[in-house]
Amino acid sequence: MNASTARSALVDGTRTSLLSSSGRGWNGFGAELLGISAGTHRIAGGEQHRIGVHVGKPVRANCVCDGKRLARIQAHGDADVIPAGMDGVWADDSDCTILRIWIDDAFVKTLHEQLELKPSRARFSMHLQLRDSRLQHLAWALHAELQAEEASDALFAESLCTAMLVRLLGRVPSLEARAKTFAPKAAARLTDYIEGSLDQRLTLSELAALLDISVPHFKVLFRETFGVPVHRYIVQRRVERAKSLLLTGRISAAQVALEAGFAHQSHMAHWMNRLLGVGPSELMKAK
Repeated sequence: MNASTARSALVDGTRTSLLSSSGRGWNGFGAELLGISAGTHRIAGGEQHRIGVHVGKPVRANCVCDGKRLARIQAHGDADVIPAGMDGVWADDSDCTILRIWIDDAFVKTLHEQLELKPSRARFSMHLQLRDSRLQHLAWALHAELQAEEASDALFAESLCTAMLVRLLGRVPSLEARAKTFAPKAAARLTDYIEGSLDQRLTLSELAALLDISVPHFKVLFRETFGVPVHRYIVQRRVERAKSLLLTGRISAAQVALEAGFAHQSHMAHWMNRLLGVGPSELMKAK
């Protein structure tokens, strides 16, 4: 549900989009920071699952969802998890801010299938005022992505969203019982593929499919094998490629950014400064 649709569903409250993931290349999920005025808000069930995380000072609120009523003090980090198609009414006594995360049902179903979950667990369940420190940590990481002037690779946001879903599922036996690292041949195949595709958009689903494993299992094995999350490894390799290309002096910095897989020159400069401590211009002067 987009911001304009949300506004049409209101009774006497208003919602204002403060930040949005629109245009960041996130597929199958997204996030938006919303300014919510005091009042009553009727939200119709849409085609996407929703996670609403309270940001900032506590607010007294009441909600009715799926026939359940809850009067609460909504504190920083409290989350409401609402499945697709489920209506709800929220009444806030004062203005507040909500981080709204939406996830396509197809994204959720694909994860369930990959984890080979029993039908009884293969669903997105409702939770009101959920307090979970790990889920909060992931939500704040997505929030930071919305605030960042220079976005990370979309693969990082995809990794965060996948981790949130796994956290909501609880313990997943299929992840706990399998091998803890990639076999050497599998690791070599993966790194060769990444090196040959740095100038393209890479996704977790694509990389996991290369080794015929689920995305959550892939993330666990990658970190255990290489010592860093997959998105970090890829951006490090892109920075190293950019450094090598810049030092040759054969093409412009703008062209280097594209060939190394960055969205644009300033995106490349951001990550070079962050990982190397110097930007493209400083690197060129020092050669």
